[in-house]
Amino acid sequence: MTGKDATDIAGFRASLVGTRPPEGLAAPLAALWHLEKGDWEAAHALVQDDASRAGAWVHAHIHRIEGDDWNARYWYGRAGQPAGEGDLDRERAAILFALMPS
Repeated sequence: MTGKDATDIAGFRASLVGTRPPEGLAAPLAALWHLEKGDWEAAHALVQDDASRAGAWVHAHIHRIEGDDWNARYWYGRAGQPAGEGDLDRERAAILFALMPS
């Protein structure tokens, strides 16, 4: 499916014209949506208490954006992922691709 239902990458990207994330997105994906819109606080609020590995991965990325590398490394460890390096936009795209249902 494509379009504003956000069930694939194209739909997710198309939904960014809206003011709210699409209904039914899991917290980590909704957090990525908010990051794409520039709303760090809303993104952080969504994953702060998410115990899933996906939530921890996005949480790590958020702290990396913040510049809090120590905290980011902790969350990468909780996610079972290597610590992020390099371009933040590329990392966020890779996380989105990995978390988007196929």
